[in-house]
Amino acid sequence: MEVIVNGGSISEQEKNNYIEYVKAKDPNKELVSLQIDIDGDFAELKYQFEDIPFERIRRVTGYLTGTLDRWNDAKRAEEKDRVKHGICC
Repeated sequence: MEVIVNGGSISEQEKNNYIEYVKAKDPNKELVSLQIDIDGDFAELKYQFEDIPFERIRRVTGYLTGTLDRWNDAKRAEEKDRVKHGICC
């Protein structure tokens, strides 16, 4: 994990406290980077969590599905023939 401190210096203990503070905001995510901008007595924290893999789920012909690989030929044909609407403007 990358930690960058701008505008001043802080102790290792204070840096670790900021890391734990940000991790506690969302304990299920992995912290990738933390930027600490020091302005006098104030500190602004900018951080980034690791991307979460996302599996697309969509509603197709009345069914919720991630992929069509388990569908039979008739259901695949029904999906192929359906009208797909775009987003206007």
